[in-house]
Amino acid sequence: MLTKKDIRFILDTMASMFPDAACELKHKNAFELLIAVVLSAQCTDALVNKVTKDLFKKYKTPEDYLAVPIEELQQDLRSIGLYRNKSKNIQKLCQSLLDDFDGEVPQSQEELETLAGVGRKTANVVASVAFSEPAIAVDTHVERVSKRLGICRWKDSTLEVEKTLMKKIPREEWSDTHHRMIFFGRYHCKARNPQCDSCSLLSICREGQKRMKKREREQSGEK
Repeated sequence: MLTKKDIRFILDTMASMFPDAACELKHKNAFELLIAVVLSAQCTDALVNKVTKDLFKKYKTPEDYLAVPIEELQQDLRSIGLYRNKSKNIQKLCQSLLDDFDGEVPQSQEELETLAGVGRKTANVVASVAFSEPAIAVDTHVERVSKRLGICRWKDSTLEVEKTLMKKIPREEWSDTHHRMIFFGRYHCKARNPQCDSCSLLSICREGQKRMKKREREQSGEK
């Protein structure tokens, strides 16, 4: 089990590695961010940004998305994974914004989760980035890093990971830590090729130490 001192060391190390970590989805307002995060499910931020560059010129309000046939919106999102389902959800959530929230993106996680295509992770991202609400959105990077470092257990569900992080990380650091863990996982502790040999956290990372020992055995010809 990691101690409070270990957690502090992890947070400070990630802060020094990625001091400017922030949401990489390009947006100008809460509505654009909401659309971008919905599109980012099972898709890279880079591809979403490529698509939204033109999308956000054509569609600026919930009314704009509802003014076109679903087939037209699908065509505009065709290069995005699950574009048919995402197109339906976008039109549904736009209708909900008009019907239930006067066309504005709600600020609370609970209200955000009432929108089509918006789960807990999406709601946390929008609440945190758009409205500066303390939140930790657990995506694949956050989950992987949390479990590799031993902050969470390998068997923990996404919700359990979120609750554990919320318990172990100071509330005022939730949002910054969320972004730094994403950057740490995306650019350093990668899924397939983590940079264990140059990692400042190797001394407390059991997973990293296992990988390094395995690499040493392979290099020495041991089985």
